[in-house]
Amino acid sequence: MKSNVRIRRAQFMDLKQIHLLENLCFEVPWSFEMLYEDICTNKGTVYYVVEEEGSIIGYGGMWIILDEAHITNVCILPEKRRMGYAMLLMKKLCDKAESLGAENMTLEVRVSNHNALHLYKKCGFAIHGLRKKYYSNNNEDAYIMWKEGTIHLLGEN
Repeated sequence: MKSNVRIRRAQFMDLKQIHLLENLCFEVPWSFEMLYEDICTNKGTVYYVVEEEGSIIGYGGMWIILDEAHITNVCILPEKRRMGYAMLLMKKLCDKAESLGAENMTLEVRVSNHNALHLYKKCGFAIHGLRKKYYSNNNEDAYIMWKEGTIHLLGEN
């Protein structure tokens, strides 16, 4: 990972790049309008971008609902994966969730997404359930994962 990487709050000006990433990385991408609503108008959300040399190479977001944080998306450009960017992004999300009063975090992940499962387990999430036929494109199930108690990440393992 390069030293000129920064993680910052997502802004309106980032939407085109975020939408491009969304379409590159997900089989069922969110629409531009959905991303706009979540990032620019919803006061209960927090989104960050991972920026390298002025280009957005990843993003992640979460909803804050009372004392829980629900991670909605974590997305890293395919050629930039397995370099530690997703872990940095998860650390930022966990730290921010805790600073906003969240005591627990949750997310859903495709049962076939072994790389994401590995990342989330490394971040302290555990599988607590299954959503049958959660993904509309192929009826794939999703694991429901929770991180309870101390939600910040201590290191960048």
